[in-house]
Amino acid sequence: MGIFSRREKAAKPAAEPQPQPSLSTSQSISSLASAASLKSPVGTTSSRILNRTSGGTSSTNGPSTPLTPFSPGLHPTAKMELPRGPDPQLDPAGYLRSLGAVRERSKIVTDKALKNDLHHFDVDMRKFEDVVSFVSNIIKRDYDPPFTSIPPHGRHQHFAVGGRDRIAHLLSTFPEDIDNTEKCKRMIDLFLVSVLLDAGAGNKWSYKSTENGRVYRRSEGIAVASLEMFKQGLFSGSRSNKYQVDKDGLQQLTVEQLAAGLQSKPGNEMTGLEGRAQLLIRLGKALAENKEYFGDDGRPGNMLDYIVSHPSTQASSVMIVPLPVLWTVLMDGLAPIWPPSRTAINGVSLGDAWPCSSMPQPAQSPSSPTFSPFPNTTGQSNGIAPWESILPFHKLTQWLTYSLMQPMQSILKIQFAGQELLTGLPEYRNGGLFIDLGVLTLKEADQARGLQHFTEYCQRTGSNGIEVAPMFKPDDDVIVEWRGVTVGFLDLLCTEVNKALRNELNGHELGLAQVLEAGSWKGGREIAEVSRPNTKGPPILIDSDGTVF
Repeated sequence: MGIFSRREKAAKPAAEPQPQPSLSTSQSISSLASAASLKSPVGTTSSRILNRTSGGTSSTNGPSTPLTPFSPGLHPTAKMELPRGPDPQLDPAGYLRSLGAVRERSKIVTDKALKNDLHHFDVDMRKFEDVVSFVSNIIKRDYDPPFTSIPPHGRHQHFAVGGRDRIAHLLSTFPEDIDNTEKCKRMIDLFLVSVLLDAGAGNKWSYKSTENGRVYRRSEGIAVASLEMFKQGLFSGSRSNKYQVDKDGLQQLTVEQLAAGLQSKPGNEMTGLEGRAQLLIRLGKALAENKEYFGDDGRPGNMLDYIVSHPSTQASSVMIVPLPVLWTVLMDGLAPIWPPSRTAINGVSLGDAWPCSSMPQPAQSPSSPTFSPFPNTTGQSNGIAPWESILPFHKLTQWLTYSLMQPMQSILKIQFAGQELLTGLPEYRNGGLFIDLGVLTLKEADQARGLQHFTEYCQRTGSNGIEVAPMFKPDDDVIVEWRGVTVGFLDLLCTEVNKALRNELNGHELGLAQVLEAGSWKGGREIAEVSRPNTKGPPILIDSDGTVF
């Protein structure tokens, strides 16, 4: 079957072929490049939930196929005035930890890419039309126009690998006295642990389901494995409820238990296993320390109590949650889980944020022989502050946000305002799409350096290196620049895909989360399978500790 062979789905009336609009480099690309600079922007709950969500609304433009009991389908996008983000001049750490900073700071790297002025990649925007066509054809192959059945990107779809809605089945097994609030909390528990485990699994690993004997790999394999561990009570410290995640269950977790649960063993090793285990153990500590968000029993699902009780949520007559409320819970409540070696400003850890040479650079101190991302700011002559050299992504936190909204929307009909702040996820599937289709090409010197790293990695780990690819650490400037331009290119891709599909969309518009789900992430995986059929790995490999990708 070819990449664009149409998958079996509901029959539809034949339609007249429509000409596909092409990407106008002179209009779309130049208009993005000339946008205003963003260098330095200034600037008990259970009964309450049940009472306030009973009148929840649903999208009038529903999917064309029936929904399962737990559907991540389209949900109404609420509108409300959002609070202004932190001023980077006064609170640079707060700004770089904010969601709005991801798109704003990545735009600086994207603008350089549009001018073919990146440090580590050559850029050929003439190939961008190929990416648009590729993604558009995948969407047309897998979904019926006007494509309203495309769910937003989220973890739920991975649980449904093989066409089985495992989450709907799990929910149906709970006793009748388990209300929707508790069901939602259990799903938040599960989804959060599953997402945190969902860094790249490596090319060797696979998981054989203990329930149906089928073998799954990569993100879907991790999803099924985490679900089965959850159902076994591995993450619970409660004798009365094994279907939860809590501080006691996580802090008692061992690397050996996680390895057994993930079936990681010689010949079937999962990349960064110890890093994942330590991440979950630190999560248990964070849950214990942040009772305001996670309650006395230290349970992720208890964030629901905090969210619906928040004054900004209570200000609305219907259940509308400003997205920054959820974001704050995840960024502040989970801050202790990230390794201490990550980038920090004034002792404040920034999480998934990194120095990048393509960002504005502060002046070097004459007494300093080497560049430091945070030099002494006194006596700077170029007016650029140290924080401006940092490029934030918060990929796992955004992946959590996309995913945790799903059970809250589906089970409790909660609406979220400000979803447009979320960006495309800067990970190797989305980023690999632009490399494999020729928009980005690694420069020769970096290619050589990456291949040397790959050789050393194979020697260190005993890997056979079936398919050779450049490899870098997550904090390498190549990877940071690649991720930054990926964020900007995904925004541009969303715009151009909507133009290419405008006839089929019939007045509708695909959101970024839908393009991620139906096109870019899936497209990145499929083109990787064609380009590297033995490993199906990305065009650039990440020597990861299991906590970034």
